[in-house]
Amino acid sequence: MTTAQVCIMISIILYMGIVIAIGLVFSKKNKSADDFYLGGRKLGPLVTAMSAEASDMSSWLLMGLPGVAYFSGIAEASWTAIGLAIGTYFNWLIVAKRIRRYSQKANNSITLPDFFSNRYRDGSKLLLFISAVVIVIFFIPYTASGFVACGKLFSNLFGVDYFPAMIISALVIVAYTALGGFLAASTTDFIQSIVMSIALVIVLGFGVSAAGGLDAVIANANELTGYLSLTATHDVATGATGSYNALTIVSTLAWGLGYFGMPHILLRFMAINNEKKLTLSRRVASIWVVISLGVAVCIGIIGYSMSLKEVIPMFESKSAAESIIVQIASTLSGYGIIFAFVAGIILAGILASTMSTADSQLLAASSSVSHNIVSGVFGKKSSPKASVIIARATLVIISVIAMFLAINPNSSVFDIVSFAWAGFGAAFGPVVLFALFWRRSNRYGALAGMISGGVMVFVWKYLIAPLGGVFAIYELLPAFLIACIAIVVVSLATPAPSKEITDEFDEVKAMK
Repeated sequence: MTTAQVCIMISIILYMGIVIAIGLVFSKKNKSADDFYLGGRKLGPLVTAMSAEASDMSSWLLMGLPGVAYFSGIAEASWTAIGLAIGTYFNWLIVAKRIRRYSQKANNSITLPDFFSNRYRDGSKLLLFISAVVIVIFFIPYTASGFVACGKLFSNLFGVDYFPAMIISALVIVAYTALGGFLAASTTDFIQSIVMSIALVIVLGFGVSAAGGLDAVIANANELTGYLSLTATHDVATGATGSYNALTIVSTLAWGLGYFGMPHILLRFMAINNEKKLTLSRRVASIWVVISLGVAVCIGIIGYSMSLKEVIPMFESKSAAESIIVQIASTLSGYGIIFAFVAGIILAGILASTMSTADSQLLAASSSVSHNIVSGVFGKKSSPKASVIIARATLVIISVIAMFLAINPNSSVFDIVSFAWAGFGAAFGPVVLFALFWRRSNRYGALAGMISGGVMVFVWKYLIAPLGGVFAIYELLPAFLIACIAIVVVSLATPAPSKEITDEFDEVKAMK
């Protein structure tokens, strides 16, 4: 192992040690399932903002998005980023405060399935069960994408086999999350968002310099037809160009709709200690998201020029291009010991982005099984101490399944995240919005919307989109619309909600 690799390894080990230490500190504060899954609603505004966005962006920010920009130009990457920025702002603006109030009013709901069930007084537990199953279905592969990113990171960097690298990094994530629960995950996410920001700034500055300056970057990109166009694409590997029409743009912007249904983000809203501080959280989160997404897209474009100068390799596939920041950090480490430690910070940033999402996903998935299905649906009651043990055991089991799904090193982080994002956005997004803002919605409508939205994601992606033409759009948009229609039609066709339910809705709406 070279001196540079040793320095990088030291930086990463120190970082891993810090997050595990945080898990140990907060492990003593988990006295019940409420503490483990929602932290007793004690998050401050900055931790709420930055942990929500760090858990949202994941390795997708530092690997997936730059990889797409590098391989096909700015169209898909930019419209995706714009959609996400808009979705972030409106999620904080219209959903955050209302769900904080409503989740506490609705029998102090500590998970999203809890909220759905309590909001609609679903005595059958069907809404609780189906929403918990949806979380498990989509979060396990989402978590697996994080494990894939970690495996790629260590495999590319140190020349080790992918599988053991993936397993070791996954075990670290599981360790601090199982120990510290929601408070540990949120605190580490806050730290990880800072590390991610530092990594983006360093890579951007070094990349421009190594590529020959900003003028050289722009000139090289302009030589590729459609590469810098928002209405065209350019395949770097084959030189093929294509159009990015209005329908495709709209469907790509639909990434922003996914925010309304993301359990790990909505939990941050539910957990803040003072709803009056959500305005500060919204501003911090929105600014960070816009800057970080913009920088990530630029890094992809800069990376192409670095490849032309043979500073980093020329990537032949989108999956391979997702290691662009790893390659840049590896190159930087060759400039001396100080730069090697800086490279270690960059790589710790990638690790941080992965951990920040994986920990939140594991918590949400395990809460669905242990709290919502075992305790809520089947009525298996346990003491507060036993409930925490069950929660931790469930988290470990789900992690093992995710590791199994992450065995393939050629999996695209962007593609996996894209599908899981669509699943949550379509299955939960419309239900959340109608539950919070439509008085007439009922449990039948919520069930219809959740099922139709989740099923349509699979149907559109695997049966309809392959037909091509106007059907080749991101599955989230049609699935989201179908779910909205189902909620309205079924709610109006079935009995109106009880007075108890509507009175609670009015009480929450009237809160100032």
